[in-house]
Amino acid sequence: MRKLLPLVDTALARMARRFTAMYARGGRPSIAPEKLLRALLLQILYTVRSERLLMERLNYDLLFRWFVGLNMDDPVWDATVYSKNRERLLKGEVAQAFFQQVLAQAEEGHLLSDEHFTVEGTLIEAWASPKSFKPKTGGDEPPAPGGSNPEVNFRGAKRSNDTHQSTTDPDARLYKKAKGQEAKLSYLGHVLMENRNGLAVDTRLTRATGTAEREAAGGMVAKQGGGKRVTLGGDKNYDTQDFVQELREQRVTPHVAQNNRHRSSAIDGRTTRHRGYAVSQKKRKRVEEIFGWMKTIGLMRKVRHRGRKLVAWMFTYTAAAYNLMRMTKLLGATA
Repeated sequence: MRKLLPLVDTALARMARRFTAMYARGGRPSIAPEKLLRALLLQILYTVRSERLLMERLNYDLLFRWFVGLNMDDPVWDATVYSKNRERLLKGEVAQAFFQQVLAQAEEGHLLSDEHFTVEGTLIEAWASPKSFKPKTGGDEPPAPGGSNPEVNFRGAKRSNDTHQSTTDPDARLYKKAKGQEAKLSYLGHVLMENRNGLAVDTRLTRATGTAEREAAGGMVAKQGGGKRVTLGGDKNYDTQDFVQELREQRVTPHVAQNNRHRSSAIDGRTTRHRGYAVSQKKRKRVEEIFGWMKTIGLMRKVRHRGRKLVAWMFTYTAAAYNLMRMTKLLGATA
């Protein structure tokens, strides 16, 4: 935590003007955005599952108080007040700004590659029950007996995203990534990783569709090229004629894995004969470390928030937390 604090202090100091504009000129004093972001960072790093548990931890843990900036006798915020103040940060794109400030420090430390990247998507389960997935028109299904949590049998019922929608989280979509898996109300989270040290350089959170991964990949890598040629690694899901052609038009060399099982691959000998292709195939697997950390430590396996905007905010902020943890090791090794 001592190694982490200077990186967090620098990122927040560079966002001071943004925070000043967010303060209300009247009314009761609110939680300072800097302290709120520090507390949220602790919640991610220590896998604290709710705001109420976080406030309880702040009440007795001196490490948490030191990191957030609370004195030993300062009162701890109410969990409801903390949640409402966090909602205010959504309007200022604070998570994305914090993510960029963390990346700026990584670039200053020469930790980022600007030529070789990997893209990947992962399924993020929404905070919504399958029972909430009901017809959009309403009234087509009779109310099930059994009180507030009735037993519902979905066997044989035709349900799709075109005709049904979750009443709990309307932005979530019923989706599964592979045949034979259970379809769940989900989002898709996407990460663009640089291949030198495995840091996340861009994030997206989209509705779960069959083409969302390739659409997000094209948008993320387009921001990185800067007019020069770069490479993009990925798994077999990205091996389609349209996507590979789109990358080549953007001066991006597609280093995606070949999918020869059911069709001919869009990646031919022009790409595979180079040594760099084999290196990208080896490096691209490191992106799973980002998702593994975000889901296991950062609580992104099944989100605790509803609505695409809030889930996307948390996804980006959790990616920034991963970068910070990774940078503490990298900068320590290069010191």
